[in-house]
Amino acid sequence: MLLRRKSMALMLMAVVLMAGLLQGCSFKSDEKDGPGTELVLWTFNELHEKFFLQMADQWNQQHPDELINLKANTFPYDNHHSKLSIALQSGVGAPDIADIEVNKIGNFLKGIPQLVPLNPVIDPEINNIVPSRVQIYGKDGKYYGIDFHVGAEVMYYNKEIMDQAGVDPDSIVTWADYAAAGKQVLAKTGKPMATLETNDLWSYWPMISQQNSDFLDDKGELTLDNETNIKTLEFLQQMIKDKIAIPAPGGGHHMEEYYGFMNKGGAASVWMPMWYMGRFTDYMPDLKGKIIIRPMPAWEKGGYRSAGMGGTGTVVTNQSKHQDLAMRFLAFAKLSKQGNVEIWKQLGFDPIRSEVWTMPEAKNKFTEYFGTNIFDTLIEVKDEINAVHIGPKTPDIASAVRNKILYRTLQSGEDPARVLHELADELR
Repeated sequence: MLLRRKSMALMLMAVVLMAGLLQGCSFKSDEKDGPGTELVLWTFNELHEKFFLQMADQWNQQHPDELINLKANTFPYDNHHSKLSIALQSGVGAPDIADIEVNKIGNFLKGIPQLVPLNPVIDPEINNIVPSRVQIYGKDGKYYGIDFHVGAEVMYYNKEIMDQAGVDPDSIVTWADYAAAGKQVLAKTGKPMATLETNDLWSYWPMISQQNSDFLDDKGELTLDNETNIKTLEFLQQMIKDKIAIPAPGGGHHMEEYYGFMNKGGAASVWMPMWYMGRFTDYMPDLKGKIIIRPMPAWEKGGYRSAGMGGTGTVVTNQSKHQDLAMRFLAFAKLSKQGNVEIWKQLGFDPIRSEVWTMPEAKNKFTEYFGTNIFDTLIEVKDEINAVHIGPKTPDIASAVRNKILYRTLQSGEDPARVLHELADELR
């Protein structure tokens, strides 16, 4: 009876998977036929798909005796991760290669991961990359994913507003300096210094990471409601009370309302990862030439001025019939010098291979928008990019922070200690 139930469950999962595949493929799929070994890629980001297809073309130019026919599919974010999870659990229908967003990776590392350890290609390059950008996709000494970028958190200042207020961004060293500068900006220009997300993690998480705190500790135990996290939320709440910060229009820094607000010079600064450069170029064109990139303020002099935020790890699944080829292609696309240059040129991400930071920068839309010294800040803080702890509990924690904690404390003004304790108890 038990075997029959298990078989029926697997059959049901396979049916759900195939239905999802039919639905997903109608959304976006590259179905080019061609010579070479077919590798299937799933992602949730169309720009990632385009990048991998271009890297497949470059691979084929350099490996004429080992051609790849890459079949790439882009699905909606939640649909993609659900479909991949079902395929791996059922043992049927998984792609060769797939993207997994960092906040979802914990779901795929539970038990015995149904992913291929990438140590054979990562270990030889570990001294050439920022190690944390593979460690966050690791378990028990094995690396299962490779990120696109460092995700270094930085401060984006509107130099025009700062000049009007008579504030030099380079004089801001600590968060206390930042708050004081915000009061001067408000007094001189009537504009807030900052916007804070109430529906996403990128305002709050890096600030606690700077202080060697996190939502989980290095053993995977919940630390959501520790004293550092409470005090950091209180600091953000005080900035709102002092009107030097406001909740981001629309709730987050990826909302249409927010882009319109900032494009008109709505606030003097925002802290986000370096991968946010693309949002400026694509959605805030009127700020071209006005935005400068600087380190985040530290909590105390000599403290961390950045944190590694966000990311997408690309994995090879254990259902691939061409695991070695898929692994070597993934290394070519995301670990090699050539691949990291393309990540910068095509996607505008801060690449994980640090030697690329000091290479002469190719002119592209990012250098035209921000200037040619983009990597100066990254080089300055490269030893201060604190990593976050990712584990099986991360998806649930991230959901609680996004959907409850930030809104209740920063939008509704509830007591941070009470809210954090309440949600932490629920999660425990």
